[in-house]
This record gives sequence, C-alpha cells and structure tokens, in this order.
Amino acid sequence: MKPYRMRGFTLIEVMVALAITAIALVAGLKATAALGDNAGRQDALLLAQICADNRLIQWRLSRRLPDVGQASNTCTQAGRRFVVAQQVHPTPNPNFRRVEVAVSEGGTPIVQVAAIVGRN
Repeated sequence: MKPYRMRGFTLIEVMVALAITAIALVAGLKATAALGDNAGRQDALLLAQICADNRLIQWRLSRRLPDVGQASNTCTQAGRRFVVAQQVHPTPNPNFRRVEVAVSEGGTPIVQVAAIVGRN
C-alpha cells in the first residue's frame, strides 16, 4: 500500500507569500501617501503664487512707487488664509523699486517672488 501524500502548501510557504504581499501593500500605501502629500503641496504653491502675483499686480496697476520698507497683509484663496509679507528696497535708479513678496501659511513659507516696480 502506497503512503498517503498530502497536497497543498506548507505553513512556511504561506507565511512567505503573506510577507511578500504585506511588503507590496505597504509600498503601495507609501506611494499613494506621497502622491497625496505632493498634491497638497502643489495646491498650496499655486494658491500662494496667486497671492504673490496679485500683490505685485496691485503695485503695477497703482502707477505709483511703493514706499520703501516692510508691510504684511493676508490673502484668502480657495478658503485658505495666507500671510503675504512684502519688502520694498530702493534701487540705484529712483524711478524703480525692488519688491520682494513672501507668502506663508501657518508660519510655513511657501513661495517668494521678487520684481522691479517702476513709475508708469
């Protein structure tokens, strides 16, 4: 009489397959989380850039030179509140000013833009 031979997987084979599956799932979750974080950063960057551009455009449309010094105000875009800090520096040509605009959210700097604003 032939001995009965059991068919199927051993416990070690099942455990190895589960470990490989778990590692693949964890890697997939980390990649998904990284994509979500990146999308959030891109969203904040776009909205902060709009705030900075709006501030610079305000100076250009006012047709007057900004006063040298520092100022700060807030900008709300898509329900998010950003702090817009500007620094105005003189230039060798008295008809122009260098304006630096830094935008932050919750104390975290997001974008900084510099431009030359002149008398039109």
